[in-house]
Order: sequence, then C-alpha cells, then structure tokens
Amino acid sequence: MTQDHRALALLLFSAFVAVTLAITTWAGRNRRGSAEEFYAGGRLFSPMENGFAIAGDYMSAASFLGISGLIALYGYDGMLYSVGFLVAWLVVLFLVAELVRNCGRFTLADVVAARMRERPVRIAVGTSSVTVSVLYLVAQMVGAGTLVALLLGGDGGAAQAWTVIGVGALMVIYVSFGGMRATTWIQIVKSVLLLGGTIALKVLVLLRFHGDIDRLLLSAAGHSGHGQAFLAPGLRYGGDWTSRFDFISLGLALVLGTAGLPHILSRFYTVPTARAARRSVVWAIGLIGGFYLMTIVLGFGAAAIVGTAEVRASNAAGNTAVPLLALDLGGGADSTGGAVLFAVVAAVAFATILAVVAGITLASSASVAHDLYASLRRRRGKARSEVTVARLAAVGIGVVAIGLGLLARDLNVAFLVGLAFAVAASANLPVLLYSLFWRDFTTRGAVWSVYGGLVPAMVLVALSPVVSGGPQSLFPGVDFQYFPLDNPGIVSIPLGFVAGWLGTVTSPEAPDEAKHAETEVRSLTGAGAV
Repeated sequence: MTQDHRALALLLFSAFVAVTLAITTWAGRNRRGSAEEFYAGGRLFSPMENGFAIAGDYMSAASFLGISGLIALYGYDGMLYSVGFLVAWLVVLFLVAELVRNCGRFTLADVVAARMRERPVRIAVGTSSVTVSVLYLVAQMVGAGTLVALLLGGDGGAAQAWTVIGVGALMVIYVSFGGMRATTWIQIVKSVLLLGGTIALKVLVLLRFHGDIDRLLLSAAGHSGHGQAFLAPGLRYGGDWTSRFDFISLGLALVLGTAGLPHILSRFYTVPTARAARRSVVWAIGLIGGFYLMTIVLGFGAAAIVGTAEVRASNAAGNTAVPLLALDLGGGADSTGGAVLFAVVAAVAFATILAVVAGITLASSASVAHDLYASLRRRRGKARSEVTVARLAAVGIGVVAIGLGLLARDLNVAFLVGLAFAVAASANLPVLLYSLFWRDFTTRGAVWSVYGGLVPAMVLVALSPVVSGGPQSLFPGVDFQYFPLDNPGIVSIPLGFVAGWLGTVTSPEAPDEAKHAETEVRSLTGAGAV
C-alpha cells in the first residue's frame, strides 16, 4: 500500500483499541472489587449477551486468520478445523455447560474439588488450566504480530515483535482494570464486528463469482498449483500413515478440547442460572456455526482470487490470506477501497485477538489466584487479596505469553490452537467428566488424570516436528524429534482417561458417597448453586 493508504489503515485500525480502552475504563469505574465481580461480572449477563461473549471468546485469530489460511493453502484438508471447532460445541451443550454452572463458582477446579480433597486437586487442575491458557495465548500473539507486520510493512520481524509486546500490555490492562465485566463487553463488540466483517467479505467473494460456488471452487483449484487434488482429501493429511494418524489426532483434539478450555468454562459462571448457561450455548452455536461456514468461503476465495503461491509468499503459514483477500476485493494495494477494506479487516482481526487474549488471561489469572494461591497460602485472607493476586498473575502470564509469542511467530495460528485443544482434551476433559459422572472417582484419580494427560501431551509436543527437526519447527537447527505426529491428542487423550481410572482403582481412600450424592443433586437440579 502507499504511505497515505497505510496511514488511513492505521487510523481505522487504532479506533478499536481506543473503544476497548474506553470500555475498560467504564467497567473499572463500575466494579465493586469483589471476587464475584472480577471473575464472573456479578453473574448479571443475559443468555444472549453471554452467547455473543462466548462466540467472541471462541472465534479467535485461529478461526479468522488461521483456518482461512489453511484452506487457502491445503483446500479440503484445511476445512477439518472449521468442522472440528463447530462439532465440539455439541459436547459442551449436552455434557458440560449446565452441570459446570451448577457445580462451580469461578474455575474448572471448583467443579472437581467439590467432592475431593481440595488442595491437591486445585494445584493439579490450576496448573493444567494455566498451561492450556498460555498455549492458547501464544497463538493469538502470533496472529497479532503477523497482521500488524503486514499492515506496517518494512521490517516484518521488528513489527511482529513490537506488536506481540503491545498486545501483551493491552491484555494485562483489560484484565487488571476491567475484570470480567470489561472482558465480556469487549467480546460482545468483537463478535458483532467479526460477524459483520466476515459476512461482508463473503458477499464480495460470491459477487466476484456471480454466486456460482462451483466456479469459485474450480478457480481455487486452478490457482492453487495442485489442480483437482486441492478439492480432495489428502493434500496435508494424506499419503503415509503418519499423516493419517495426525489427521485423527487433530480431529480428536478439536472435538474434545473445547469442553476443557478454561476460558470457555469460566463463561458459564457469568449468567445467573444453569438454564441461562444452556441457552447461552445455544446462542453461541448459532453464531459460531454461521461464522465457520463463512470461513470456508473466505479460504477458497483467497486461493481463487489471491492465489495459493501469493498467500504462501506473504506468510508461509497462511496467516495473511484474509487480509490479502480484502486488499484485492477492495480494488488492490494502490486503491483507497483496498486500503479501507484491508484496514477494516485488520481492525476486526485485531479486535478478535484482543477479546480472546483478555478472556484467556482472565481465566488463567483466576486459576492462579483462586486455585493455586488459595491452595498454597496458610490461611484464607479476604476476597480482595485474592483479586489482587489475580491482577498480578495477569502481568506474569502476559510476560510469559509475550516471550513464547516471539519464539513461535512463524507458525500457523490455527495449528498452535490445535495444540492447546489437545492439551485441554488430555488433561482437563477426563477429570471433568469423571468428576461429574463417575460415582467411585477419588482424589488420587483426579490428580493422576490431570497429570497423566498433561505431562504426556507436553512431552510429546516437545519431541514432535513442531519443536525440532524441520524447516518450520521452532528450532529448525536442531533435531530431537522422536514423536512423528504434530498433534499428540491420539496418544495423550486416552492416557488422561486411563490414568484417572488407574489412580481411582488403586486409591487407598474410599470415595465419599455423601459428597458425590450432594454434587450429583446440585449438578442436575441446581440446588445449592451459587
């Protein structure tokens, strides 16, 4: 883009940041300072508001930038992410949402600790929740860096680095000063912007091809460099058995991981009742389903209009496919229309990233303060002291996420989120389902279930091609790759369930029948829920 057009894009791009900071200031002035206000926004949001906020929390940079980029690069195989992310919500709706709202207060550990010895369970689940959150945050940081580097031009590496640092600083401000109330309204605004921007781009893509989907797909295949293979399975996850098992592993992670994401589970506590939580999920499914269907059009549209080679040349992981598509649809890099549409897409994508990182940071800081800190301190202090710890934890988590975001800035953001989903499905989902549905589940089983999924998942990622042994690895110059799959879910998810079962059947303690009965009644009826 020309310098004038870049200035226009930056101006529009900066407007959303100003709006979100204003929301944070407003929310900060209206807070009461209690733990319930900071973690759950006073539980005052309606099902529709919370449904939009859930959609805003879930539709991340991986969705808008990463999935469309993978479809632009790999065609049919890239659509797995769209399908997997959507189907996952059926697990949340039927197995998790209502029961979690009835059993917990602020975090996942509340649900598990309701019928176990609190300290070991909270430490284990809190550790897992923070690990998943940091992995998810890294993906958002990478998406933000890629986006702003493309917007600013010049030294892409320096632009990415400073953007990652800036996003980290903003997310700390949102969480520390606004808490859940500010985070929720930022997510609602972001959902409206994201859906509006995606609809506009989809309409423009379809108008370019006169509404003919067949023509769009054939053009995408012709400009992909792969021909008809672009529209058939196997371009990314085909061929040898390693790729096929990677496909299965990724599918398991995407479908099962959502129910174990801390920042998604925490949203069920922001509504007054379990019925409202269930209705929130119904709203979210409708919004998220429509959005993921549109990402398929954007991905194939980018391949057809921009070209797979041009997308890969701009960013090897495909993260810039949608911004480049917007630039072309608006009239090209030298046109005012292209600059404006690009700026709108950039602002929407940046809004997506800021809203998601705020939600993740809040959930992870709540785990640190409400689970880890509350378990390790010798005596229980006032609620306000716990909130102070949560704000300090937000700063520490921000620093860690910034460092890892700088390290992983060349990886695809949807792929990075797939790793976070695998860890969530391996460590959090087994202990959650066992706690809700298995009468004989014990404290040892809970602890073993968390660590039995978390440790193998992290070890397998460290020994996978993601970290070493390939040109697109985090450390391409070294090779300690011993696990052949990119995603560990096919191994680590069953291990989490097996470890929970083994810990329970070998436990010397008998299950607490009274606590289980109390938890069962509470989860199913809501009696005694906060």
